[in-house]
Amino acid sequence: MDEAVGSAVESAAAQEIAAGYATEGAALELGTVLIDGQVDPTARVRIPLAMLNRHGLVAGATGTGKTKTLQGIAEQLSAAGVPVLLADIKGDVSGMARPGTPNPKIDARAADTGDDWTPTAFPVEFLSLGGGSSAVPIRATLTQFGPILLSKVLDLNDTQESTLGLIFHWADQRQLPLLDTKDLRAVIQHLTSDEGKADLKGIGGVSSATAGVILRALVNLEAQGGDDFFGEPEFDPADLMRVGPDGKGVVTLLELADQAANPRLYSTFLMWLLAELFEDLPEAGDLDKPKLVFFFDEAHLLFTDASKAFLERIEQTVKLIRSKGVGVFFCTQLPTDVPNSVLSQLGARIQHALRAFTPEDQAALAKTVKTYPTTEHYDIEKALTSLGTGEAIVTVLSERGAPTPVAWARMRAPRSLMAAIGPEAVTEAAKASPLYAKYGQTIDRESAYERLTRRIAADGSAGAEAEVSTAPVPEPEAAPRRRAPQREEPGLVETTLNSPAVKSFLRSAGSALGREIMRGIFGTRSRRR
Repeated sequence: MDEAVGSAVESAAAQEIAAGYATEGAALELGTVLIDGQVDPTARVRIPLAMLNRHGLVAGATGTGKTKTLQGIAEQLSAAGVPVLLADIKGDVSGMARPGTPNPKIDARAADTGDDWTPTAFPVEFLSLGGGSSAVPIRATLTQFGPILLSKVLDLNDTQESTLGLIFHWADQRQLPLLDTKDLRAVIQHLTSDEGKADLKGIGGVSSATAGVILRALVNLEAQGGDDFFGEPEFDPADLMRVGPDGKGVVTLLELADQAANPRLYSTFLMWLLAELFEDLPEAGDLDKPKLVFFFDEAHLLFTDASKAFLERIEQTVKLIRSKGVGVFFCTQLPTDVPNSVLSQLGARIQHALRAFTPEDQAALAKTVKTYPTTEHYDIEKALTSLGTGEAIVTVLSERGAPTPVAWARMRAPRSLMAAIGPEAVTEAAKASPLYAKYGQTIDRESAYERLTRRIAADGSAGAEAEVSTAPVPEPEAAPRRRAPQREEPGLVETTLNSPAVKSFLRSAGSALGREIMRGIFGTRSRRR
């Protein structure tokens, strides 16, 4: 009798929690409520599809089920026609391209979560940073990447970051395209040479010693394989936002390839993609479903040792990109890996088990507990250290934007294969992709390295003026750049627009040679499609 009463109480509590997750519109099924070890398959825990652009966090110790949670969410987004970018650092999510294999554990999980489990494959695109991989190699130019993100990759301090920004600005003004690492190396070597001392002094506030530090950091990046990543053809973030002929969103899996020695480049590249999407996409407002959901795996790599300027831009990008219809999920072991300014903007929290073996772990656990709403059904601190594999403490935003009750959830099992498919299968899929023809072969066109090399050769042989002069750009193009600050001053708009120099600048802006490089929120070059 007591057991029956207890079971009824637990079921009532589970239904009370589940009521907070009820939705009228489309939603992703996360799992079902578990109380005192008892799971109620009818007490569903879900997240409204329209709330996914409010961002989220998936956290937990190694081996607690984070990756399978990501896989399950990505599957349902794809089925709903939403494209997904998912980092696959270890290569164990490639099984999404194959249907899952039934087994007793999956059957038991399906029964616990009320899931009509069916083996299902999803459209997957395999990409990697640079060459040396079985996936489609993708790249970015240094000009597009920008000085702030590159400073993060090179592990520069604030002073060195500012210096790199001035070097980029100098190259921009001299029409010296920085496409790959040898271009930037050539520019820095020129500025630190006897011939380039006047140019270096003209930049202002740049010491040759600081430029030398940047050069050494760049050489180290090349030694780690970074030169395989920077270059052309440059990846177009629009290729992430594709839907297959069957209406399923394409899941883009991005692996490290040869960049395993430099995970900092990997995480910063993801931030570059997000910044590019922010610059490219129009305002969308609140949508029934997001245009794209972006998963940052190993998010601690993004924030560790980041400069203040870098953190401010991450916060700003995450805050503003919601209105572009893009959702961002950070995935890491500890919620404390994410700065408070970013953490406060994440509407969904899926927290797998935490370990509290060290004083640092215990401090992180205490901080995590304080971030959850109060609940009469769970001791959050005890729950976070007692969660089983594939279980999580969940709270999301309801359809009206309010936090849902805290739920101890048993998560649904993915319907695709929960294992890697092997490099041969990835190679076959990559070569069959339309992106392979677009990005498979490196392009090395004329850029800063070739132009500076030609100038040095011309100076040495005949003393003639270089084909690409490092002197200030001649009129009329230089004039409007000197006048640029005036265009923004109140009261001078009409005068400035009628200026002959500005008219000349506007005419030249249509050509690649005469166009001033515009940079966006992360110092990345703004695209003009």
